[in-house]
Amino acid sequence: MAKTPAVPGTSAKRGTKSGPVQDSAAKAEKRTAEPQLASEPSGPETVGKGSKPGRWNRFRRRVDSLAGRPSAAYYWIIGTTVALTSIGLMTVLSASAAESISAGVDPYSLFIKESTFAAVGLVLMMALSFVRPAGLKKLAWPGLIISGGLLVLVVFTPLGVNVGGNTNWINFGAGIQFQPSEAAKLALALWMGLILSRKGELVKEWRHTIVPVVPVGVIMVGLILGGHDLGTAVIVMAVVGAGLFFGGASMKVLVPSVLGGLLAAVLLAALSGNRTSRLSGWMGNCSADLGLCDQAQNGLYALASGGWFGVGLGQSRQKWSWIPEAHNDFIFAILGEELGLLGTLVIIALYGVMAFAIFRVIMKRNDTFARVVCGSILTWIIGQAFVNIAMVTGLLPVIGVPLPLISYGGSALVVVLAAIGVVLSFAREEPESASIQK
Repeated sequence: MAKTPAVPGTSAKRGTKSGPVQDSAAKAEKRTAEPQLASEPSGPETVGKGSKPGRWNRFRRRVDSLAGRPSAAYYWIIGTTVALTSIGLMTVLSASAAESISAGVDPYSLFIKESTFAAVGLVLMMALSFVRPAGLKKLAWPGLIISGGLLVLVVFTPLGVNVGGNTNWINFGAGIQFQPSEAAKLALALWMGLILSRKGELVKEWRHTIVPVVPVGVIMVGLILGGHDLGTAVIVMAVVGAGLFFGGASMKVLVPSVLGGLLAAVLLAALSGNRTSRLSGWMGNCSADLGLCDQAQNGLYALASGGWFGVGLGQSRQKWSWIPEAHNDFIFAILGEELGLLGTLVIIALYGVMAFAIFRVIMKRNDTFARVVCGSILTWIIGQAFVNIAMVTGLLPVIGVPLPLISYGGSALVVVLAAIGVVLSFAREEPESASIQK
């Protein structure tokens, strides 16, 4: 009988020990419940305030479900593109105003035109970023046929316009001109992606590597060379080579093709009197009477006078009729003079970030079409930027290649922005969702 009260006492003691545990659990449940209660709408006013964000979120989810969820590379590409385009507009205004004043025309005319083309190109870029890969494949054949047809009109009809010794532009009247060779770069990228993706593993055989990509590329390059534009022809050859490389072509065919293209470019430069003189001037055989090295030397003077921090925006001295085409092919020299070495390094860094972001898109994609298209566009934009900067700094001879997104030129700017929009469409489409949809 004496041991009987021990059982209730023991249970009571255990209850006192478990009390703090129960209290802490209750407090935890209360803390987790408080945010839920705070997030719930308490009345009509709260619902009204949250309706706009709700509609925006639903709209964003709807867009993401249709076009794919943007990746981090998507925003890096947009940021570098907008930055380079803005810097280009600023420098075009600075460089072209001096030339326009010297010619007695409106100093803002070229800037206004370039700004209009930039606005059109940015809208086109964002529109293409929402196009699914299936829609891009549908544009491949029409784009190739139209760009090839326009090149034929440039070379073999009076519609072709000769500027600076190159017949690159087609005149549609009313002051409207277009450069089909720029559109041919994007068309080739899309078309090669379509063809090589359909071949699959067959592309590793030499016959499927060559046919039909190499013959079509040769035709396009031949039409561009018919207009005496060696610089653009070299870039197009690089685009074709990049498409084959990213498509998994046989290296036994790719390496000889690249070497053959380089040999052909050298021979074409040697057979042209104008280009031979440029090569001679680049090798140091300058003549003061002929002015073979004036453009290249004044470009170097501009870079040297810029120093570390530049002479200031709009304060360039070499743009006052000392450098021909200061707002076009040699705009990098004006940038170096006004913004200095640090400014030129920022430009190079922006191109580097863009290249890295596009390469991330290529590495994350698991389909041949995306790799070929993005790889070709990457080689086109970054390769052309490298050639232009090397040309201005004297590492390469002057071959008349503009700096993408910065040099003056409506056709080039719109088409490059459209090409970046194509890359953005692949950056929006996550590989996981793409594989599920397939």
